[in-house]
Amino acid sequence: MTIADAITRWPIPYDTERGEEARALVSAPGGPAADLIMGAAGSSPYLAELVRKEAEWLSAALGNTAETLRAAILNDVSATEDANLSQDLRQAKRRIGLLTALADLGGIWPLETVTQTLTDFADLAVERALKAAVAKEIARGRLPGQGEGDVATAGGLSVLAMGKMGAGELNYSSDIDLICLFDETRFDPDDYADARASFVRAVRAMTRTLSDRTADGYVFRTDLRLRPDASVTPVAISMETAERYYESFGRTWERAAYIKARACAGDIQAGERFLKALTPFVWRRHLDFAAIQDAHDMRLRIRDHKGLHKAPSHLGHDMKLGSGGIREIEFFTQTRQIIAGGRDRDLRVRGTVEGLSRLAQKGWVDADVASMLADDYRAHRNVEHRIQMIADHQTHELPSSQEDFNRLACLAGEDPKTYASDIEERLNRVAKATEQFFAPGAKETAPPPVQLSDQAQEIVDRWAGYPALRSPRAVEIFNRVRPSLMQRLQSAARPEEALLHIDGFLSGLPAGVQLFSLFEANPHLLDLVVDVVDTAPRLGAYLARNAAVFDAVIGGSFFAEWPGVTSLRATLSAELQSRPDYEARLDRARVWAREWHFRIGVHHLRGLIGAEESGRQYADLAEAVVAALWPEVVQEFSRKHGPPPGAGATVLGMGSLGARRLNALSDLDLIVIYDGQGEEASDGPRPLATRPYYARLTQALVTALAAPTAEGRLYEVDMRLRPSGRQGPVATGLEAFRQYQTNDAWTWEHLALTRARVVAGSKELGHQVEAFRTDLLSQPRDRAKVLSDVADMRARLAAEKPTRHALDPKSGAGRLQDIELFAQAAALISGAPHRRLDDQLELAEKTFGLTSAEVAALKASSHLFWQVQAVGRLVSEGEMRRDDLGAGATAFLLRTTDQPSLDALEAQLDENARESKQVIDRIAGSA
Repeated sequence: MTIADAITRWPIPYDTERGEEARALVSAPGGPAADLIMGAAGSSPYLAELVRKEAEWLSAALGNTAETLRAAILNDVSATEDANLSQDLRQAKRRIGLLTALADLGGIWPLETVTQTLTDFADLAVERALKAAVAKEIARGRLPGQGEGDVATAGGLSVLAMGKMGAGELNYSSDIDLICLFDETRFDPDDYADARASFVRAVRAMTRTLSDRTADGYVFRTDLRLRPDASVTPVAISMETAERYYESFGRTWERAAYIKARACAGDIQAGERFLKALTPFVWRRHLDFAAIQDAHDMRLRIRDHKGLHKAPSHLGHDMKLGSGGIREIEFFTQTRQIIAGGRDRDLRVRGTVEGLSRLAQKGWVDADVASMLADDYRAHRNVEHRIQMIADHQTHELPSSQEDFNRLACLAGEDPKTYASDIEERLNRVAKATEQFFAPGAKETAPPPVQLSDQAQEIVDRWAGYPALRSPRAVEIFNRVRPSLMQRLQSAARPEEALLHIDGFLSGLPAGVQLFSLFEANPHLLDLVVDVVDTAPRLGAYLARNAAVFDAVIGGSFFAEWPGVTSLRATLSAELQSRPDYEARLDRARVWAREWHFRIGVHHLRGLIGAEESGRQYADLAEAVVAALWPEVVQEFSRKHGPPPGAGATVLGMGSLGARRLNALSDLDLIVIYDGQGEEASDGPRPLATRPYYARLTQALVTALAAPTAEGRLYEVDMRLRPSGRQGPVATGLEAFRQYQTNDAWTWEHLALTRARVVAGSKELGHQVEAFRTDLLSQPRDRAKVLSDVADMRARLAAEKPTRHALDPKSGAGRLQDIELFAQAAALISGAPHRRLDDQLELAEKTFGLTSAEVAALKASSHLFWQVQAVGRLVSEGEMRRDDLGAGATAFLLRTTDQPSLDALEAQLDENARESKQVIDRIAGSA
């Protein structure tokens, strides 16, 4: 299909005579191609001049497809000799410019093909000009240690394409933004200065080749000012210097610039390594809502500098920098990418339209808004191209006179009135959509000020001295947030008590800009933080130290259905694999688990799940963490000592983890069982005998879970339920485990085994352990001995751990621990492998001859005690005592237990404990 065959639209010749002259120069048939040339040249003096200069080439070219012509131009540039490079690049620029304009105006290529074609030519031009300049430096012996073979990688000099060139979005008359960096590791330290001087000369020579205007024109205006500290640094600097700059002084606008950065010429691999090293600078680990204010301030500075505060108009308006223009959409997209791209790699794309699409897919931008902005962005870019085609000026301003605007409309093939109306409508639409995002303070009227008591005012006055409010910027943002915060506090059951809790939260914050920006951009989070801090001060203190967990709330799936342990494990495993080393993986596990732990607590606080469901979710989370970390621990340990001998090891969850019911502060009861299968030692750099190998591997697991890192710790680990308790080895061989449990274990150890469950490690070995557990529990039991031992245990617990206060749900006869012990006894005597408390209690009906009403009462009591325990562990650091409960925590506790008052709750706990004790005493003897 020739160019003529692909034409779908035509520009209108504004100057018919000039259009006719251009058409007459080209030996082309009539019809669509002739009309396209006439319309383009008749409305664009620049295109008319290109047609005049390239008439012979164009005459021959029209019989080909646009794609064939593009490839031919690029191939010619690739093949030209360095000696002819300057002249041939300029000729190629004329031809690629003419081809692109005709393909654009004729509807042959969509916007994306137009901008990518211009970018591909720019890449090739920079590559050729750079290598020609470096080749001269090497030929003259000015680049230390580099020979002719190093020209292919430009001697270690890499060019980064920034802005629209980096994103493949060059406009028709664009300049190109480049950063030139060299890999200093290719040179001896003594040669560093000479190498830098040589690269500076090469970059300047490259720039002259591209930018100088000759009789043949120019290739690209080249801008090198995006490099670090451009006013004082040379045009080529080392990558190490650039990294240090960004680590120490990098600003938000530079982070935004690097979203589009791409290694385009020279040593591509070195450039890509540099961009990868810069990832932590560009993409912050946590949601970065402070970037919104930075971008907003940047927008205002640009408008102030350029005098661009006027309302959108089809006359004289700047399509790039003015209100509702191209830059607004780019800022909108890039700022949201910066906010969330540190957490979501899928958002790290260069293109503006693709960025909007990804943001919509991830829920960061409404799909309709993203679609509207993408369409308007394309339309804005088309207008921009036609502005620039008229005279090849690097301008984005619409014509200031109606006459000149009419010319522009003709070039676009549009009626001037319709074209003007469409442009203004789009500009106003974009301005409205983006201003709502960038100016959050203007979104809603601030609530009226809250009248404070003298005591409350004293609390508020001391906030100025807190670390989070020491920077002027933090104070500025917080002052915008504070009215809404104070209004929400006034709505609490006890406002001054809620204020004290918020005071504790603010005092614990190490910094405020990021968090206050997050609150400003997401006001609904203030409801959440007031609720959490007022209800559970312990969780509020945790939030103050780990404010980044709010990222999970904003992340899109916070209120989705619970994924389950299998999905959790797979997700965490993928997260760990994406981290470069073992320490980074341990840190990531802590952050990841903390966010999910926070989610469970918030869902419980807000009534989205009940206490029983929270227990299952905490258990799922713990199992997923242990299961995902175990192979990482094994891999790291194997690196030093070789792979595990024999069949490996399996990890058993005991106690509440085995029974799948944990609370917010639960530690993990674990046992590690291994099978060396006769192998005496591991095979590695530092081999270990089988027994010490697994003992130290188990200690490594405990360290991975319990040791504090920069991101805190995961869980406390308790291994006292292993054979022989504290006196036994931390890891037990399978055969030794079998022998011990069969011949030497105490009754309490078999009771504990009723709740044991494999949570990690070798599946095959896990099946063997579970088969043994099931077989062991099914063996006939001396009922009298089991009950006698249980009675002794109850007596010791009653003496050592009596009920401590009226809200104590766990300790004491008839309370949770006593019911759990009784249920385990039922499971052990019945020979059933059931682990869950309710399932074990159901066994008691047949095993002990209980009535169904008694079993139901025991279940109801255990549920009530668990509800109190789950709430207590969530809202309190230690014991949940009545005198320490605030209004929020009290309301949460009563709501959870469905009780009208604390007095009623305490009475119900006493009554349930008394009834449960009577049943248990009748079977297992008095405690």
